[in-house]
Amino acid sequence: MAKHYYYLLLSGMLFLSSCQSVEQLSIDYMLPAEVSFPPTLKRVAIVNNMPEVPDNKLIVSEEAEKKEENEIARLTNYYNGDARLTTEALAEALANENYFEEVVICDSALRSKDITPRESTLSREEASKLIQDLDVDFLIALENIQMRSTRKISYLRDWGAFYGTVDVKVYPTVKIYLPNRKGPMVTINNNDSIFWEEMGNGEASVRARLISENDLIKQASEFAGTVPVKRLLPHWKTANRYLFQGGSVNMRDAAVYAKEGNWAEAVQLWKKNFEAKKGKQKMYSAYNIAMGYEMQDSIDTATEWALKAQQIAREINKVDKKEKDEISDSTISYYILISLYVDELQERKEGLTRLKAQMNRFNE
Repeated sequence: MAKHYYYLLLSGMLFLSSCQSVEQLSIDYMLPAEVSFPPTLKRVAIVNNMPEVPDNKLIVSEEAEKKEENEIARLTNYYNGDARLTTEALAEALANENYFEEVVICDSALRSKDITPRESTLSREEASKLIQDLDVDFLIALENIQMRSTRKISYLRDWGAFYGTVDVKVYPTVKIYLPNRKGPMVTINNNDSIFWEEMGNGEASVRARLISENDLIKQASEFAGTVPVKRLLPHWKTANRYLFQGGSVNMRDAAVYAKEGNWAEAVQLWKKNFEAKKGKQKMYSAYNIAMGYEMQDSIDTATEWALKAQQIAREINKVDKKEKDEISDSTISYYILISLYVDELQERKEGLTRLKAQMNRFNE
């Protein structure tokens, strides 16, 4: 399952010879979620189970960053996120994916009436009662949302301007509960960052225009709700591919077929070029063949050809003969490019069975 489109490659890829024409092709393909839900789980409730006094140990102490050359001020703060907003954002993000038949939200804090502190994890009885009361098949509970914010002010001498940034790292925790099961099925801890910036002639005006603390907590809390979705549901990934199209008549004609979406004809011409050529032309052909099969969703065959291209690149760049301290982007550029492609294809290959199982709910 893939979508693709072209961009003319105007920069980068400096390792290519000037006579070799190349275009960048952007492809979107689907990867499986880390969690697999049986097709019988069709209705889900998203609940706010963050305690009044949440665990703030999620944020591991990080080494202090080195002060940047132009940096004149820095402030780091830690916050509890707005669990109601995060719960609502998580429910909306899941609903927008149309993976479950129904997404119900309970954004009121389940622990708000607690008189004494207790374990935040829902008991079997609590989870089962909520599932019954909300008329759903299972629960996804927000258990925590922590934030770490770093504000910086720098002076850009070349521009004669002040530059302010706010970088917030969010740490949401969600747990999945099934009926009549002791403890959560799985716990998901992950993190991501959201960023704001301002530039101006005066330091005070830049500070004033940077996002306020209240707006920061609001927007970062909403953003945090979207973070777990990629681990909960199958998701699209955008990646770059490169179409080599010069050096021979077959390569040029194949590129025309590729741009028309006729990958089968393009692959046949690339195979002819592969058999007839040596060195870089052989490597370009193998890479293109791998991409051609990937575009036809033949991931196993694509991986085989990418591995052939990788081996040729290894020989061209003499990777095995170089000492560790001699290896750099400039000396093994082809090998790096193709090895990254091999890794992506192997990631797709390893996830295909799980992805098929996760998407089977739409075939019933």
